[in-house]
Amino acid sequence: MIIREKETGSISQGEKNHIVRTFSRHINSGQVKYLKAGHLDVLETERRSVHFVDPVSGRVMIDCFTSAGCFNVGRSNPVIIRAMDEALETLDMGTSTLISTHKVALAERLAALGPGDLNNVLFASGGGDAIDCAIKLARGATGRSHIISTVKAYHGHTGFALSANGKEHYRKYFEPLMPRFSFVPFNDLEAVQGAITSDTAAIIVEPVQGEAGIFVADDEYLRGLRRLCDENHIILIFDEVQTGFGRTGKFFACEHSGVVPDILAMAKSIGGGMFPNGAVLYRDNGLLTGFVCHNPGFHPTYTGGSDLGCYISLRVIDYIIENNLLERASRNGIKLKEALEKLHRENPKIIREVRGIGMMVGIEYIHEFLGPMMSDALAKNGVFAAYSGNAPQVMRFMLPIAAADEDVDEVIGAIGKAVESMKTLLPIALPAARIPGVLKLLNDERVQTVVFNWIRSLEDFFSGVNRK
Repeated sequence: MIIREKETGSISQGEKNHIVRTFSRHINSGQVKYLKAGHLDVLETERRSVHFVDPVSGRVMIDCFTSAGCFNVGRSNPVIIRAMDEALETLDMGTSTLISTHKVALAERLAALGPGDLNNVLFASGGGDAIDCAIKLARGATGRSHIISTVKAYHGHTGFALSANGKEHYRKYFEPLMPRFSFVPFNDLEAVQGAITSDTAAIIVEPVQGEAGIFVADDEYLRGLRRLCDENHIILIFDEVQTGFGRTGKFFACEHSGVVPDILAMAKSIGGGMFPNGAVLYRDNGLLTGFVCHNPGFHPTYTGGSDLGCYISLRVIDYIIENNLLERASRNGIKLKEALEKLHRENPKIIREVRGIGMMVGIEYIHEFLGPMMSDALAKNGVFAAYSGNAPQVMRFMLPIAAADEDVDEVIGAIGKAVESMKTLLPIALPAARIPGVLKLLNDERVQTVVFNWIRSLEDFFSGVNRK
């Protein structure tokens, strides 16, 4: 159902300014500048389905970011809220190290849903923690230390996960990190083969690189990774933190290729956007299970696998299946991608490529600076979308997989309007980009932040004058 814009907001601009200043003072001033540059400094209120409301303007925003895939079943899903209410009547977090019927119930369900013989479960507090657990399991079980990851990979910001991130920007301030990590180009099987040594414990890969700019792994690439791992007795790890729980039209993205990893990490939408949880599925193959059996405390977690978290995650799984969201994600994903491909054909001087699978689709623009420009244009047209941290020229569209057909139609219409409105600035921006040295400046994130904050300040000033 399409929600219409309200005429007035619930807080004043002055009240919002106070909140933003306080956030800047006590939490993160740089984040405020970054958000303001892309017109993303909105406060989320009245979160429902695929929408939330900007409390100042009263504008209804369509959430196309979903906190990188946390809200697969929608914002403030009433079924999940009721499950939370039910759980709170009798449960709390539970003692993390004790046996629990709720842990058992979720573990059984995940083992039944997991591909192949991924029948064993370890719990984690979130995505980075799940990746830490997966890498530790691979290293511990094999007795080897070398990990192969991919260029521009994003696996989180905790210890082992941060070491596996394939972009220097995320690692450089914290080095030296965990040793023995190497990086090869994504979708390049020959490069992986060349990086393998006798000390290689695991290869870790995202079936769809999200932060890198929505790059989908080729089926043959994933099958090749499986073959190389089998031949060299290496553990294959799939990071499905963003792609799991229906995001790509299958419960897990690896199902598209039919490739079963040795370890599969999940988080984010497993909690339905209501209560954090994470898990690691791994093969019942003796090597991995033997290591866990002899080292049961190798990766303790005090919030992952909590009684509350497991109760909620079970309801999330039920909701996805009962409402046939996998089929809906596949159908609407095809519709969205086809519409964006049409937009690409109509605007080849702005859009370089459209990529994605299911409800995980990205537009790549011809220059990095167009990402913040498009984010700003989309926000003005009622769409909340974020450009990729690893690739600012790529705009990610990750609607809840629970989105109705008409919600997707509304987003498609808004994207078209945003592209048209952005064209008014392109006669200035594109010729300037051809001047030697200017493109490098325009593509610099710090320069973008300064310029777009200045433009935003002018807009706010003149809109205030007009209101008077």
